[in-house]
Amino acid sequence: MSWRRALKDTARSGLAVEKTRLEPLVAVRGAAGLAIVIAVSLWAFGPVAAASSAFGAFQAAIATFQRSWRPRPELALASGTSLAVSTFLAYLTVSYEPLFLALLVAWTFAAGMSWAAGPTIGLIASSNVAIMLVTVTLPTSVAQAAGHAAMMIVGGVVQAALIVLFPVRRWGAHRDALADALAAEGDYARRLRHDPLAAFDPLPLMEARNAAAVTPRQARRRPAELHGARGLAERIRPVLTSLADPATGVPAEGRARDRVRELLGAAAAVLDAAAHAIRHGEPVTVPPAALAAFRTPDTGSILTGRPYRAAARLNTLLKDVVETAGGASPQGREEARAQLPEPGGRPAAASHRPRSRPTFLGLVPVALKAMREAFRRGSPVVRHATRVSVVAATGYVLGSWLPLGHGYWAPLTSVMVMRPDFSQTYSRAVARLGGTVVGVAVATAVVRLADPGTYLSGALAVVCAGLMYLLMRTGQFAAQACIAAYVVLLLGMGGEEWNQTVPERVLLTLLGGLLAMLAYAVYPAWETPRLRTRLADWLATQGRYADVVFGAYADPARRSVPDVREALLTARTARAAWHAAVARATAEPVRHRGLSRTAADDAEDALAHLGRVAMLLEAHLPERGATPVPAAAAFAEALRESTQHGAKAIRERRIPTWDAVRTALTTWETTETAGGGKPGEPGGISAPGETGETGGISETGETGGIGAATTPDNDQFVREAARRVLDALIELSEALDTAVAPMTLDGTAAASEGASPRKPDGPQGPDGPRSPDEPRAPDGPRAPDEPRKPNGPQSPDEPRAPDGPQSPNEPRKPNGPRHP
Repeated sequence: MSWRRALKDTARSGLAVEKTRLEPLVAVRGAAGLAIVIAVSLWAFGPVAAASSAFGAFQAAIATFQRSWRPRPELALASGTSLAVSTFLAYLTVSYEPLFLALLVAWTFAAGMSWAAGPTIGLIASSNVAIMLVTVTLPTSVAQAAGHAAMMIVGGVVQAALIVLFPVRRWGAHRDALADALAAEGDYARRLRHDPLAAFDPLPLMEARNAAAVTPRQARRRPAELHGARGLAERIRPVLTSLADPATGVPAEGRARDRVRELLGAAAAVLDAAAHAIRHGEPVTVPPAALAAFRTPDTGSILTGRPYRAAARLNTLLKDVVETAGGASPQGREEARAQLPEPGGRPAAASHRPRSRPTFLGLVPVALKAMREAFRRGSPVVRHATRVSVVAATGYVLGSWLPLGHGYWAPLTSVMVMRPDFSQTYSRAVARLGGTVVGVAVATAVVRLADPGTYLSGALAVVCAGLMYLLMRTGQFAAQACIAAYVVLLLGMGGEEWNQTVPERVLLTLLGGLLAMLAYAVYPAWETPRLRTRLADWLATQGRYADVVFGAYADPARRSVPDVREALLTARTARAAWHAAVARATAEPVRHRGLSRTAADDAEDALAHLGRVAMLLEAHLPERGATPVPAAAAFAEALRESTQHGAKAIRERRIPTWDAVRTALTTWETTETAGGGKPGEPGGISAPGETGETGGISETGETGGIGAATTPDNDQFVREAARRVLDALIELSEALDTAVAPMTLDGTAAASEGASPRKPDGPQGPDGPRSPDEPRAPDGPRAPDEPRKPNGPQSPDEPRAPDGPQSPNEPRKPNGPRHP
């Protein structure tokens, strides 16, 4: 992307106003706390002390708005206390400019490093440094500085007390996160009716998992609707995929597919009803049409084998979801559970043990550890801390040197707008400049027309702060406009005339924004060169997930469901890091360095395909007493080692090879052929009576119990999945092999130095030609002229359709995004 286009896109995003859900009661609570602090300070200490205490209360309220499942009162206390300490220390050194600059650089560098511990801590630390530059100018003696610092702490205490005494929508964030996860599952089920290979973004499930972490005290007070529903939502997802995917046995068309569509539609209706009930704390009401779909008696005669077991397991899980969402009382739970029919298998009680959430003091060593790990050469966080500290010192010196007065506006702007990545820094700089002009213009017009005194200025400042609390999630432009008006009115309350602040604020804000933007251009921390590292991390974690799942089939007696779960969560985290990196890299004005956008899209599809295969296997994990599949152990070992080596190769800009995986699969198929099997025959179909049960949740609570006896085609089902895994890995190597061989006049690839021609009559992977008798996916390769399905980007653990590897003669798409 060119610099011109990058600047245009970031400016547009900075000035955009987003439609989002407003929280007026929370905004009123924050504004009320600010009003209390200003009123008491004006009555007891005067307007100057009131301005200092108002800044402390203002910042403390902003801290409680950061993403935290249930606002922590400790955040308000920590914000007010840290601002007080910063202001007092800065006042002690402000008379000695070299010493103050040294303190400013050290304080700003520490604030920049705090982004390693998370955006909440980073934003609070950066805001404290910025506000310190204003509050340090208000006291006139050490005693006054101490008094102002004490009032800032009082402002934080007031905001913390209001959070405790007047909680707004208690457990509302937890309810929303869980409801969003169930609603996403319902939308996924609805889309699977029309596209059996539809993509699913696991971000709502990740958010629900984060929201489920509570302290022991919170766990004792958590509503009954929030117990266990997240785990059920996690287990429903692979069951929905298994029921819809043609690879598990349901034809693309026909009577069985129609029944699957009917069940998926009913599941979507049940999940939507449960999500609505949990979000609003109401009893759940299942639509009658959904009840009728699951009570249809001929499902067992239409669906057989794994599809039938998936349908029965889905019925079991939905019944548990309805029971969980049905009420806080046992009677409500029984009424909710009675709405769905009894499944064939009896599920075990879901485990309600809450996830542990560290206390506020417990977060301190975690934050320090994150900062220590990020303190290394080449770290993006270190580059950001260095960049912001240098810009803050430079801005302060230039602001003091210019004959404008109030030179702290320039470094204040730089610290507030600078972020570790390019797009946020530039968009916030544009938003702050635009918002400052609008806010200052509005506040100046009000001051000139109304000529408010001290108390009216304080009241108008509280109104501006309340609007900022209300609109801060709609975009930076609206928030910055409210902040600009708030500062002008608050300083006016302290005795400064509007004509002393307006012109210099606009000019110095422009200077600070330009310094921030110039610093990122001179000393950047681009995400584009790190895309290969992110991709390698995702490959390693995705390979580990598939390895654990295959190992569960190899030795069901020793498998550990927590291991499968942890491997999946690690893969999801790596997937989220990859997508965040791609989003940042897309907005950066730099050329790719070894990984083009087309290659990144193809590699993402291949890894998504790998994750989907592993997820389908996870949906049918065998019970501990099931017959093992010994050959899966060797394949799992080869897969784990090959993905680790492949990740290293990607980091070193080499094309990974999969000889060990291919050898393990060939040995597996040779052994089965010698034993009378048919390696090319598709698996996954069995009659309902082959297992003697219909599935459900096992005693350990995991997904996929298929009974004490494994179906006879289990080995064939797992072996077919292994073929698809190899196909996905080969597609990954082909995506990274961006060197295009020269073409001859007849359109075939010509041999050249360092590259061997591809044979038009057979597939060939990047790590060698495939053997003639090596089977492909059951439905064959894609035709050269068959387009890909335009179903959007795949999620990290939602891989590509099992439609076989890319045809050797299929032309690659030109560079550019895969989908509009």
